[in-house]
Amino acid sequence: MNFMTDRKRAQGLGAGSEGTQHHWKIMVTSICLVVLVPLFVFTFGSALGGTREEVLAFFARPFPALITAIGLVVGLYHIKMEIDEAVEDYVHGIACKLTLIAVKAVTYTLMAVGLFALLKLAL
Repeated sequence: MNFMTDRKRAQGLGAGSEGTQHHWKIMVTSICLVVLVPLFVFTFGSALGGTREEVLAFFARPFPALITAIGLVVGLYHIKMEIDEAVEDYVHGIACKLTLIAVKAVTYTLMAVGLFALLKLAL
């Protein structure tokens, strides 16, 4: 005989707290990336082939630096959320928590390094 309640059988089998919020964050960053990726490609593409001084002067202007910075941050944040989703689905237990911590650390480190490099280029 099984004396488990319905709640006990269903506990841990689904998300009941942040699924909608996570979905909307993914949708917003996706829509932002639809606009930012072409802007970044055309902005970055116009800097290709120039000398070092021309590239430094190009990224010293506010528009290319801003597009690059926003694209970097939004793109990496979107990738982080997608990796978090995959890890939560396929990795369980302490390995899940450690993997999520590692993904967060690597993502924010990449953001910081990218913004620092862009700052060095722009200034």
